[in-house]
Amino acid sequence: MHKNRLSGLVAATYTPLRDDGTVNLDIVDPFVEHLFNNGVSGLYVCGSTGEGMSLTIAERKATAEAFVRASGGRLPVIVQVGHNSLAEARGLARHAQEIGADIISATCPSYHKVGSAGGLTDCMIEVAGGAPDLPFYYYHIPALTGSNLDVLEFLKRGGEKIQNLVGLKYTDTKLFEFQECCELDDGRFDVVWGCDEMLLGALATGATGAIGSTYNIATGLYRRIITAFDQADFAQARRWQSLSVKMIRTMNGYPFHPAMKAVLEMRGFAMGGCRLPQGRLTCDEIIRLKAELQSVGFFDWSQDGPNPGTTQ
Repeated sequence: MHKNRLSGLVAATYTPLRDDGTVNLDIVDPFVEHLFNNGVSGLYVCGSTGEGMSLTIAERKATAEAFVRASGGRLPVIVQVGHNSLAEARGLARHAQEIGADIISATCPSYHKVGSAGGLTDCMIEVAGGAPDLPFYYYHIPALTGSNLDVLEFLKRGGEKIQNLVGLKYTDTKLFEFQECCELDDGRFDVVWGCDEMLLGALATGATGAIGSTYNIATGLYRRIITAFDQADFAQARRWQSLSVKMIRTMNGYPFHPAMKAVLEMRGFAMGGCRLPQGRLTCDEIIRLKAELQSVGFFDWSQDGPNPGTTQ
């Protein structure tokens, strides 16, 4: 089903919003062009970064359609379809398959917590079955879902029962668990890293692909981390990763995703704010954020490079 694994830097895309809070799909085409030209290897749409859980079903479908059209087959489009209603998630999965998305992904339900690998498998059977012809990646992000279960056990169970399960997006900090997942059944599953500030550690434990929000604004920095690692220049790789940590620490001094959208606005993309409860930065906060980023050299070392391709 899915011979090529995700590799390189997959951008977890932001959903552009107008000042009145409505989705602004006019921004998607130039935004995707920017990401493609700056070297990302895929697009992860309507995830945590893209505020999928804050959008209506109609908005999620329209957003997915816009990114698939804008990609035009140049980059794989992964549509995140998770929902507290498994019926809605299954419908979003079916829609993703119908519009020509390349891959689906899903979080688990988060209002009623999923307490076991078996329970998670049952949930994901329902979701993945909506798009049986597409590869499916479970989206493991316990900090937001509240379901901090044994994801290795899920891969073992899910691998037997979910015919299109090919891997997972691992957004947690347990490198030992990430490594176990990568090595399960001689590397059967495509386990994609999801914590930008720990990319170097993930590379050392087997990552070949990563999905993240800061790849929207600093692809060049992360490509230099990967290049230095591949060349065994670990001291340089650590220096580049340290800049990533400084950048993210600066962003975390504000509501993170509104700050990210503000930086994209500095780059010429009218992304707007975020839906409540995240909101948007004030004018004073934007001025202060820009000054803080300038003080760490962000606008010098974050510049992006050419597209290296999409799969290995």
